[in-house]
Amino acid sequence: MKKFCLDLTVSQVDRLSEKYVLIRLTDSRPLPDILPGQFVEVRIDDSPTTFLRRPISIHFLDRKANELWLLVAIIGDGTRRLARLKAGDQLNCVLPLGNGFTLPKSPAMRFLLVGGGVGVAPLLYLGSRFQAMGGVPTFLLGARSASDVLEKADFEAVGRVFVTTEDGSFGERGFVTDHSILRRERFDFIATCGPKPMMQAVAHYARQSETPCEVSLENMMACGIGACLCCVEKSVEGNVCVCKEGPVFNINRLLWQI
Repeated sequence: MKKFCLDLTVSQVDRLSEKYVLIRLTDSRPLPDILPGQFVEVRIDDSPTTFLRRPISIHFLDRKANELWLLVAIIGDGTRRLARLKAGDQLNCVLPLGNGFTLPKSPAMRFLLVGGGVGVAPLLYLGSRFQAMGGVPTFLLGARSASDVLEKADFEAVGRVFVTTEDGSFGERGFVTDHSILRRERFDFIATCGPKPMMQAVAHYARQSETPCEVSLENMMACGIGACLCCVEKSVEGNVCVCKEGPVFNINRLLWQI
């Protein structure tokens, strides 16, 4: 896909909690085609400690409003500066980068989307694309506590939503792989994004249940185009750059001990 370097305009910034912010971006021209699971590299201006662009998953693409949504976890100086953006500001973005998720071939397929923490970000757009096909996705969202459960209403507008929290303050207690729905129902395809141990646990469940599964890796990235080699992951084909060959991989391509 063709890549663009665009100065996008901030249309709205929503502070979801102390830890997370939702940034909506727009442009005077129609936004380019974007696949669920792809990401952007954003330039952090006026930061003495942030020299490289930051990779951020594309959370949602609203064609009617011509908006691109970014769900940002506030961790370091770069993301703190992103959280301070306000409507009318400009954000320089290189997009779309990487390879996205595979959409199920039929809307009748039982499609499970599993996210943990800010790893839920690419799943809203993915689920909405499946909904547009006539399907009903199932979201399984994991968080540390109730305050970390993100945009539940937005996910519910797209499909079924189930939640786990580590402290039991919302939904079922435990990790996503502890949720009772995995024992009650079977699925035809699984997509997941989040902390690596969580994705490996989901991949283990998928392999045990013989369910096709794709994971979106969150390896540390710098260039976003496969030049710097800092995001390399071992695969059955040798070392691959997650930013260029991924970030989405079928679990059968990875050398995970699951």
